[in-house]
Amino acid sequence: MNILALVSSYRKKGNTARIVQMIVAHLDAMAERHNESLTFETLYLGDMDLQMCRGCRTCFDQGEEKCPLKDDIPAIKAKIDAADGIIFASPVYVDDVNGIAKNVLDRLAYLCHRPGFAGKCAFPLVTVGSSPTHHALRTLNGALLTWGFHLVGQAGFKMGALMPQAEVGSRFQSETAKVAEKLFRAVVQQQAQRPSWISLIVFKVQQLAWQREPPDSYDYAYWKAQGWLDPSCTFYVQPRASRVKVALARLVGVVAARVLT
Repeated sequence: MNILALVSSYRKKGNTARIVQMIVAHLDAMAERHNESLTFETLYLGDMDLQMCRGCRTCFDQGEEKCPLKDDIPAIKAKIDAADGIIFASPVYVDDVNGIAKNVLDRLAYLCHRPGFAGKCAFPLVTVGSSPTHHALRTLNGALLTWGFHLVGQAGFKMGALMPQAEVGSRFQSETAKVAEKLFRAVVQQQAQRPSWISLIVFKVQQLAWQREPPDSYDYAYWKAQGWLDPSCTFYVQPRASRVKVALARLVGVVAARVLT
């Protein structure tokens, strides 16, 4: 099992990093109890060379390899490709993810068109001083879902400016253990092959949209190569779901696509 944490805070001893470290400890303990091999890596995005997205649309129209910015984004993408599951962790700044996290989402926005992370699990989490966390979590959820991830859950931790380490351990031991257990079980049980209702709907909406794309477009070619444009295809990976659930989700997806377009 290969788990990757993306931490968008510069503060390696800050609230966000501490929460992730607690989750890592729980994952290690679970892996040992279940005799499961676990490889875990944390990427501190603030340490990486990440240039700001210019909105040139090159990644959309010609492919991400043609991006004019030469930095660490391809390396980050490769790390995610190699992982079975990820934790995407960000502090909340002005009621949303911080600038580093948002720039990563922007730089990988082509994945909203070409969901390259289908079959992988993701757990978004945010930390905040005292304000609400729902907007920041919605930002992460929206991106990860359209990138093809199976969302295991989400969590927001209210911690003040910088909670003392001892208090972090005492207050969030149970909650971080639950995060670790959800992610661990989701990967081991291959829950990404049992898509949620909303995931099935999102796939159908995307499928209908790309079926109408010009055949010479980069996105159309990608979807066709994956076999996702075939009308009989019901999800990015072969779903383990009841026929009734899949059929109803596809019907709702057709209606949603008409409303959205």
